[in-house]
Amino acid sequence: MAGPHMSRRFRPGDLAAVRLWLLTRLVTFGLVSAGAWLFARDGEARTPVGYLARWTQWDTVHYVTIAHWGYGGDPRTGPQVPLEAFFPGFPLTLRAIHALTGVGFVVAGLSVSFVAGGIATVALARIAADEAGGGAAGDRLAERTALLFLLAPSAIFLAAAYTEALFLAFAFPAWLAARRGNWAAAGLLGVGAGLIRITGLFLGVALVVEFLTARDGRRRWSELPWLAGPFLATFGYFAYLHRRTGDWLAWRHAEERGWYREFHWPWESLKITWQNAADHRQTTGFAWMFFAEITAVAIGIILIGWLLRHHRWAEAVFIGLQLYAFTTGTWFFSVPRSTLLWWPLWTALAAWTLRRPAVLQGYLTLFAPFMVVFTLLFTTGRWAG
Repeated sequence: MAGPHMSRRFRPGDLAAVRLWLLTRLVTFGLVSAGAWLFARDGEARTPVGYLARWTQWDTVHYVTIAHWGYGGDPRTGPQVPLEAFFPGFPLTLRAIHALTGVGFVVAGLSVSFVAGGIATVALARIAADEAGGGAAGDRLAERTALLFLLAPSAIFLAAAYTEALFLAFAFPAWLAARRGNWAAAGLLGVGAGLIRITGLFLGVALVVEFLTARDGRRRWSELPWLAGPFLATFGYFAYLHRRTGDWLAWRHAEERGWYREFHWPWESLKITWQNAADHRQTTGFAWMFFAEITAVAIGIILIGWLLRHHRWAEAVFIGLQLYAFTTGTWFFSVPRSTLLWWPLWTALAAWTLRRPAVLQGYLTLFAPFMVVFTLLFTTGRWAG
């Protein structure tokens, strides 16, 4: 493991990550602009769809609603879905930026994702560099990891006014801090992650497992209480919902009412997902995405097996808890974009491509093009996971 001094230096791997982040932002923003012209709602349209309208899709609408009116929704219409399903960290950030600058909530969300996504990409590159032991090898792995991460099929959610970029701007540095033995920083960063999405709770469990299994001198029992941060953040939101609704499980019940995430055993959920994908129960766009959901779950299971084989217990727990949550609902849902959170996937895949160039060629030709597909799906109002 590289020494703590790396956190005080801007390494070549960091510069490569920033460069790739900026270049892929140009590509992403260009694709969205092209989509506004080429995929206007009316085939006979003479003007493109408004650029910001292209970004105001799906959960973005709900985050903006919370930021503007709170969890009660627009007082004229009420909430479109149970808004308690969305943690407060991201909407509160939008509200703060709007209050300070006067920009619209969607612009605020895009700005947050732009900055936070860059931070997350650099932190991921540093995780990779540390795994390679630093030096030139670390820089190579850092750059390759950033490249594969930013060309992931679901990478559009790093740019959209969604929680992924902001969550990862806390989660990746938290993991990096834990790997370097800075448990206080890991816990404090975990508070931010825990306020943004339920996955922050899973990150908290992973940080505790990492602490308990550390055998390299990083573990200091006096610092263990710092790791309560993610749990306290999640409990704080649940306590707020209890005070507001009288229900300690308001978040879970909102998930069930709004997204049909009632408990099913994984094999039952798989059967329902497969039926929706293959039995013509859904429109073609949703059916195609259900196939993508199954593929993402399969990748997650393979990744967990690889992590367990290499005794990477904490990372296996982090991804395993997510897969359990995803595969015990009515159907598999939102798994493809959650692969962005699986940092071991990107570092392991990057290391593999450095050993075997054919793997890189396969990724760039078979998987990376779907980044364009998902971008156009999302920004034309179609379901993209």
